[in-house]
Amino acid sequence: MNIGLRGNFIAIAEDRETVCRPHGKLVPMRLATVVCLLMACMFHQVAPSIARTNGPEAAPQMQPYPIQSYPMQSYPMQSMPRLAQAKRSPNTNTVGIVTGRPSGTDFAIAQDISTVLATGQETGPRGEVALRIVPMVGKGGIQNVRDVLTLSGADMGITPMILLDRLRASKELGDISKSLVYIAPLFHEELHILARPEIRTVSDLAGRRVNLGEEDSGMEILARDILSRLGVKAREVNVDQNAAAEGMRNGDIAATVFITGKPARWLERYGREDGFHLLPVPHASSLEEDYLPATFIHQDYPNLIATDESIATLAVGSVLIAHNSPRTSERYQRLETFVNAFFSRISEFESPARHPKWKQINVAAVWPGWNRFAPAERWLKQRRLTAPAADSRAEFERYLDQSGKVPSASERERLFQDFLRWREGIRDR
Repeated sequence: MNIGLRGNFIAIAEDRETVCRPHGKLVPMRLATVVCLLMACMFHQVAPSIARTNGPEAAPQMQPYPIQSYPMQSYPMQSMPRLAQAKRSPNTNTVGIVTGRPSGTDFAIAQDISTVLATGQETGPRGEVALRIVPMVGKGGIQNVRDVLTLSGADMGITPMILLDRLRASKELGDISKSLVYIAPLFHEELHILARPEIRTVSDLAGRRVNLGEEDSGMEILARDILSRLGVKAREVNVDQNAAAEGMRNGDIAATVFITGKPARWLERYGREDGFHLLPVPHASSLEEDYLPATFIHQDYPNLIATDESIATLAVGSVLIAHNSPRTSERYQRLETFVNAFFSRISEFESPARHPKWKQINVAAVWPGWNRFAPAERWLKQRRLTAPAADSRAEFERYLDQSGKVPSASERERLFQDFLRWREGIRDR
């Protein structure tokens, strides 16, 4: 309240001439007026605060009470870390491996690598490890190769050897013999053809609807190639395996083709009582150049194969590839760290807890016509694990054990010579 209002209040309080008598008592009339003026003054000072608090809901015609502003004094503050400094630096010890779908053998192998190499490592002050392997789900086939060449973080990939040979010949992705190197040949993947009961031979698939898996995948490319070399022209379908099995039940699809390392776990849900069976595939002369003979036995698929039965099929080799990065690059150094850890602990992968395909993997095996990653080649030479004849014999024996064949001594030697000629034929291409 200012001085003018205070003077009015005193003058009004002293004037007691006018009264009212509501209860028979004398009450100064002007005293009531004073109370009203006081309340008006209080509201006049409080209104701006209400307007600032309630925003649009305050009376727009109210003029804010003038408030004196004071210059803000700046006070010294503790220095704050810059945002760039607060960001976590990239993990230079992370290596990515591009694989196929999670149900495939290549993903299981990459997962085993990640699991085994994650153990027994020293950690830093913030829990960081010296080496971390990250399996990356890809489309498989040619796309895996493209990812290794172009995708950040895709340092390595697992892909069929035959596809890389074809890409090198076609130059679809440029001169990959210079842009890619291999670290080690890995496992063989078997051709599976699950068919309806009326389909007894591969020739019976001619003109029938046959599922080749995901469109443009490595499996589709290889399945089409095999059927073409066998002279079978089927009506191609591209659906997942569950949809294909349902189509086979209602007769819409005659068979489904897929290439993966045995045993394929998803096949365990099907049996002979469903009317499905694995179709035999001959190792014809048109296939000998690129495909190996293979066999399914009862132990592989007890629900589909009788105890004393074996089913002939084909197999394709797979390989672990890497980008051919400059020696001074971080990627090269990460891959060198990976090779040293992977090769030095290779015996740990033969544990029963790991995928059965590890029993046939020989990291010292040679892939003719391609360059091995230099640190991998150096590691093997230092440990004298590059004897070609011994490698070939060991690889052949592992393959024979996995195939389930038990040939006589003379037959074993004949098969080994065929195997060497097949390897030599690849080397000369």
